[in-house]
Amino acid sequence: MSTDRDIDGWLSDRGITLTDARVRARAVLEDAGLTRPGKLRMSEPKLHKAAEVLEGRFFPVCADGACLKVAQASGREPLRVEPRSHCARCGGSANHRAEVAFVETCNRLGVRKVVVVGGSPAVREELESKLGHHIDLRMVDGTERRTSDRARSDLEWADLVLVWGATELHHKVSGHYTHGGPAYSRKVVHVVRRGVAALLEEGMTHMERAR
Repeated sequence: MSTDRDIDGWLSDRGITLTDARVRARAVLEDAGLTRPGKLRMSEPKLHKAAEVLEGRFFPVCADGACLKVAQASGREPLRVEPRSHCARCGGSANHRAEVAFVETCNRLGVRKVVVVGGSPAVREELESKLGHHIDLRMVDGTERRTSDRARSDLEWADLVLVWGATELHHKVSGHYTHGGPAYSRKVVHVVRRGVAALLEEGMTHMERAR
């Protein structure tokens, strides 16, 4: 025996809480014959079909401008959702939003090889997990001895070097990268802010300026 649910509550569970977005979603469901104006509830079998209809028609997106651009280019109609955790691009995470934007910027500007110097083990693992499948990434432990030859090899190899000074990073390690000479200075960014999002935002700003 099938049950039914309150339509507005079901839409809220999907992040469709704003009035305009809810009106638009209901109009699409009504056009699909799954509900009608003024009807408050929908059976579970119809809700499964409704979910398919909404997914095929809309790109759930938060208020972030970069997320909106992706939604507009997706081929689906952008539908504003709140809270941000329902955004199909960033999932409400500032780190994830920055990671996605960083990969997009690298791809657009032809940056393929990135070195990150510093960061805690957990953060280096996160970056490797989130970025390593999209770009060539070298993570340098800022607390371990690094020879000048190895650092120079990194500098020659990389398209971009992010030296994360606000993290676990010894000066003897960072100095190999920040004082590598004018031949490499254009690709080295010294980041003084904490946080993954801040690191990647600095990298994106540098890439845009250097294009």
